[in-house]
Amino acid sequence: MATSDGGLRERKKRETRLALSHAAIRLALERGWDDVSVEDIAAAANVSERTFRNYFGSKAEAVVATHVERGRRTAEALRDRPAGEPLWDALVNAVVAQFEPAEPGGPAGDRFAAGIRELVAEPAVQQEMFRVHALAQDELAAAVADRTGAPAGDLYPQVVAAVVSAGLSTALSRWTLDPTEPIGPLLREVFGQIRAGLPEQR
Repeated sequence: MATSDGGLRERKKRETRLALSHAAIRLALERGWDDVSVEDIAAAANVSERTFRNYFGSKAEAVVATHVERGRRTAEALRDRPAGEPLWDALVNAVVAQFEPAEPGGPAGDRFAAGIRELVAEPAVQQEMFRVHALAQDELAAAVADRTGAPAGDLYPQVVAAVVSAGLSTALSRWTLDPTEPIGPLLREVFGQIRAGLPEQR
């Protein structure tokens, strides 16, 4: 029973973190980074400012929490893929599953894409993204190691996780140029090139 309660508490915490993150992103896109306060974000998520402080130390940390959660879900999805599925099939399916279908309520269009580019260009957000990027990559490397049976500290899972991370970043950057199209096919195209060994084009 304790395990069940612990699992429920953890799920509720993750839901609250994600709600705060979505509120922070939405308000920043609507009002601009400098015109959004922690109090605004907490109110939009229907929690107290104290609750916000229990989860995040800054607005930037709240914004990138969505990225952290997506990375955690990708690692979990990889572990849940069928055991007999080839590694790269499992990786691609685990990544694409985080974007298909698109998250409910997610806006699209040139204005949204421009807003996202401005938001991630904020120095505070960039610094926080750099910090959590390594954590997300480590989680994926651990999932790859579990799936392949690689020994602790083996280089292969770390390389795979780094390549997946780079491919995802490339796809997201390309997608913001035309966010009216679904990102799933673009992700599969990017990872298809990676799996092919990035053959030289003539």
